[in-house]
Amino acid sequence: MFPYEPGSPEGLAARWVQWVAASGPFRNPVADDTGRHAHRNQPGDVWFLAGSFGGAVERRCIIPGGRPLFFPAFNMWCPNGTHIPPLPRATGEAYVDDEPHPVEVIDAAELFEVRGVFRNPVTGRRGAVGMRVWGLWATVAPLAPGQHQVRFHGTDGHGFRVSATYDLVVI
Repeated sequence: MFPYEPGSPEGLAARWVQWVAASGPFRNPVADDTGRHAHRNQPGDVWFLAGSFGGAVERRCIIPGGRPLFFPAFNMWCPNGTHIPPLPRATGEAYVDDEPHPVEVIDAAELFEVRGVFRNPVTGRRGAVGMRVWGLWATVAPLAPGQHQVRFHGTDGHGFRVSATYDLVVI
């Protein structure tokens, strides 16, 4: 059950949630505090970056050239068909090499299937779960080889904040 084109904004957001669910609690890219797990389970057509479960993280990693980056400045996922309420106060920003980069609202409101590993942070269990995701997302064209910094942060507008800084080496 995947109602989106894989490369569409909604498809990328849904695939990002599936990516997070593909790792358990000890190697999860969202819980990673250094970037050592950023390479795990990456698809071949895009490179996903992860935020945090709250608060700020700084990560360093080497990534392959030729792939766009996709990440949430702020997002929420809801399992088992739960509706995501409107978040009119939510905000998010992204920067690539200190230049502002646009974020867009992506609402993957149609249920899509997530099959996570045991104790993953998305579903908490193995097996298929219907999911929705909403957020403020950025897509960055493939970066030139060399060093780059990508920063993003967001809030639900009610006190919950996330922030991530990636020092990237593109090879």
